[in-house]
Amino acid sequence: MRYYSTRGEAEKMKAAQAILKGLAPDGGLFVPADRLKPYATNNLPEGSYQDLAKTVLKPFLADFSDADLESTIHNAYNIHTFDHQTVTPLIKLSDQLHILELWHGPTCAFKDIALQILPHFINTALAKNNKNNEVVILTATSGDTGKSALEGFRDVPGIRIIVYFPEKGVSEIQKLQMITQEGRNVGVCAVKGNFDDTQKRVKQIFNDQELAAQLQEAGYSLSSANSINWGRLLPQIIYYFAAYQELIRQNSLQPGQKVNFVVPTGNFGNILAGYYARQLGLPVNRLICAANRNNVLSDFINSGIYDSRRQFYNSLSPSMDILVSSNLERLLFEITGHDAKRISVWMKQLTEAGQYQVDHATLEKLTELFWSDYADDDETLTTIADTYQDFNYLLDPHTAVGKNVLDKYLGQGKEQCPSVILSTASPFKFPSSTIRALFNSERFNGVTELEMIKIMGRETGIPVPHNLATLDQMPIRHQKVIKPKEMYSHLLQTLAVK
Repeated sequence: MRYYSTRGEAEKMKAAQAILKGLAPDGGLFVPADRLKPYATNNLPEGSYQDLAKTVLKPFLADFSDADLESTIHNAYNIHTFDHQTVTPLIKLSDQLHILELWHGPTCAFKDIALQILPHFINTALAKNNKNNEVVILTATSGDTGKSALEGFRDVPGIRIIVYFPEKGVSEIQKLQMITQEGRNVGVCAVKGNFDDTQKRVKQIFNDQELAAQLQEAGYSLSSANSINWGRLLPQIIYYFAAYQELIRQNSLQPGQKVNFVVPTGNFGNILAGYYARQLGLPVNRLICAANRNNVLSDFINSGIYDSRRQFYNSLSPSMDILVSSNLERLLFEITGHDAKRISVWMKQLTEAGQYQVDHATLEKLTELFWSDYADDDETLTTIADTYQDFNYLLDPHTAVGKNVLDKYLGQGKEQCPSVILSTASPFKFPSSTIRALFNSERFNGVTELEMIKIMGRETGIPVPHNLATLDQMPIRHQKVIKPKEMYSHLLQTLAVK
């Protein structure tokens, strides 16, 4: 399979080349250029997650040998990186409701699923393309991607990683995970402003051809660990098939029966993987897009108007605090029949005017599969408390947004079929929100989030993940704070490029 850009001006290339580049030279995102062939879902391997991963990934990585694939998969998904043998366990709350836990990796966030395998993709791609330059992974994060990428690329030979995060746009735990990161090849820097400010500057850096030439001369080439990189999005398709197979094993679903997937999302990558899974033959009824108070996505899906010119809110679900959802571009490219001209016009309007509006036919195609609503902070807290009371199950504030939006969907009398909520983080990553929901918050005034983690474990009886329980023992290693306009100079200084 070959790949080309959503903007239509970049040449087709193999998977290894697209993964190395991350962002297409014309500013677009790489997508499969070949028509996707649906899998025979009844014939997918029913063994391990690793076996399923090989089957799902193989058509997309035609230039990777079987040995390449097996090596990358087993280096990524093993007992040393994930604390559950199934990698993504499916928890049954009721006959019609299941939770897909995607946070059993080293950083307790769903980003680990992709960011444990992406470094191995890149290493393999480097070898295939005879690249001698050191690859610099440049990443903007709204919270979870940063730590997952840092952990995945830590001390990987031939690769350096620099992560930028909004200074006040991540949780205390997320920030601590990043600024305590070990590794000889890692760099972490806080940026004044919000995630969109940070992501916008990173995209500008990738699109700066003069800078690329300067870095090339100094022996560096840029790539990305954000979900703009196809190698980051691709592994997320696997767990949709894994969830479906587990529903059948649990006798909660008959083969061929449709299922809803509920996805809390900000940058649209996690739910887009579900769209590609459906294109590959997975029986999906609805993809339910769950947004928080920064509800630009739910407004778009319900109106066809994407308008980022709105107030930005720091919510209790910070990883979803995004107003410019990069991966939506890929979906629009797919449902318009790969119309690069229309995509280029809409993306230019977004850049220059902060908004665009799709045509009626595109909106109809969008709403045939997607449904969306949002939950504010009060609804998020109530959902955490209610779910714990009803099911003795603890949600983090992002997954709670998903549960709340699913309740709204079902409350409209929508068709009844099994629903899977994608749980994107351990509740212990966001202890202040969870404690606020479950207990009288006045008891914990002045208590740090690190202390709250221990209190949560004690009060609920749920084991605290080891890497969070020991976070308070880690020294602070990265303390730099800069303005968005200083990111260029910071990058060059970090790489010692004059």
